[in-house]
Amino acid sequence: MIGRDGQPARRMGRVLPLGVAVVLLTATAACRPDLTPPGAPTSWPVASARHWQWQWQLDGVLDPTVEADVFVLDPVTTTTAETAELRSLGRRLVCQVYVGSVHPDDPDASRYPAHLRGAAVAGTGRSWLDVRRWDALRPVLADRFRLCRGKGFGAVLLADADGYAHPSGLPLEFDDQLQFDRQVAGLARSLELSPGLLGNLGQVTALAPDFDFAVNEECVRLAQCDKLLPFADAGKPVFHVEYSGSTADFCVTSVGYGFASIRKNRTLDAWRLPCPPA
Repeated sequence: MIGRDGQPARRMGRVLPLGVAVVLLTATAACRPDLTPPGAPTSWPVASARHWQWQWQLDGVLDPTVEADVFVLDPVTTTTAETAELRSLGRRLVCQVYVGSVHPDDPDASRYPAHLRGAAVAGTGRSWLDVRRWDALRPVLADRFRLCRGKGFGAVLLADADGYAHPSGLPLEFDDQLQFDRQVAGLARSLELSPGLLGNLGQVTALAPDFDFAVNEECVRLAQCDKLLPFADAGKPVFHVEYSGSTADFCVTSVGYGFASIRKNRTLDAWRLPCPPA
């Protein structure tokens, strides 16, 4: 299923009720060695900002052997055993959560009443959400973040955090989105997760102080990498991916900006081709 900008839709999978999740996590913990808890939240040393190697995998069987410091994963399909293995290898784990949209197949979709839903997110089957209704959205997002934390993630990547910039079918303004994104970042911190921003280049300058890292798709192809400088100039990681072109071509640009860059398939399976570290 293809989403906006020609990219495949990446769904939020099944979210377990908190009580069930706790039981499962407890049983799993009894079967493996104790691990040091993830950072609270994950820290991103400024000295390392230009040197991270990263992986973004939302499709297929997880490959824990990838030589990457940072893994961005689906918090639902990724198992506690898999996160435990990655953490035992010293990897930093980021869960990707859709905060501004909902899919009818999401097991918690019923928690989003019809009056909160707007137009379809082009080609994805998802619907934009009315981010002005923080009172209604906060409890659902908090449960999703708790699932991340319970599975051992130390950071969260906020997806679909830019509904104001799309035909959402809702009267969302720039300031509505800005307030919501800041509230979600604050919620993540309160649950000991480091917040990261996916896309939303139109608000990067305003939001960079509120987020610890950014993830970008195709800023070289789209000639938009300069918009991410508020993160890079502050010593915060920018994790960047291109889906076409040779690394010999785009790495010169992206690494020059100080980004951690890779080439991926649009499906975001295990395959990756990293740029040489800066």
